[in-house]
Amino acid sequence: MMLDILLGFITFRWLDALDILIVALLLYQLYNLVRGTAAVNIFLGILSLYLLWMLVRALNMQLLDSILGQFIGVGVLALIVVFQQEVRRFLLLIGTSGFMNGRRSPFRWLNFGKSLRNRDSLNIGAIVSACLNMAQTSTGAIMVLSRENSLQFYINTGEDIDAAVSTKILESIFYKNSPLHDGAVIISGNRIVAARCVLPVTDDDNFPAHLGMRHRAAVGLSESSDAVVIVVSEQSGGISITHDGELEYDISPKRLRDVLEKAFGG
Repeated sequence: MMLDILLGFITFRWLDALDILIVALLLYQLYNLVRGTAAVNIFLGILSLYLLWMLVRALNMQLLDSILGQFIGVGVLALIVVFQQEVRRFLLLIGTSGFMNGRRSPFRWLNFGKSLRNRDSLNIGAIVSACLNMAQTSTGAIMVLSRENSLQFYINTGEDIDAAVSTKILESIFYKNSPLHDGAVIISGNRIVAARCVLPVTDDDNFPAHLGMRHRAAVGLSESSDAVVIVVSEQSGGISITHDGELEYDISPKRLRDVLEKAFGG
């Protein structure tokens, strides 16, 4: 009898299911942003506190409801300060096409045709040859290959180049005595747009300790954009590539070519 009375007050519409799905997706994306960082413990603690508050409200415990409600209301401002980097990355994720058509996005099928139309005629062979030559001489390099997201902010930190992609130009830029060898080269379409660019570094606590700042910068940029970033290690001569925040290191030239052809066509 009591169960029938309770069920009489419960209505579940399709909009409720959509509401739950959207919240679950947002929480999943937030968790991906803080996963592997110190912020994940704070995130889980706040989520637990919020769920407790919802339970208290459902049980109509007015005093505890009032206390937790005031704490959560004031705590929103504090969270913006504590999670300022994560909030920025989350807004970048929402505002970029990578959220809709990224490899891990639940909405990637919506823009499948668009991603095919926007592939650039990148000179993949020149990039692979340059990476192979620099790997053989242990010449450090980091190359950013832009896709749909604008990288103008990072382009502005470097020196304008505006040259067609070629093996010789890439090798000359990263030659150890070149004034442009520090920093990243940014390539858009089949043009070298800028060199000596400054990139953000990842704050992932689980990042491999044996990899250097070039690798950290490569992953850092790929976490907040849809760019593909290639790194040649100055220490080992190994070739690495990162996209969607995931890193493959010490890959073969053939694997490099396969990844680039999949991302840009070829």
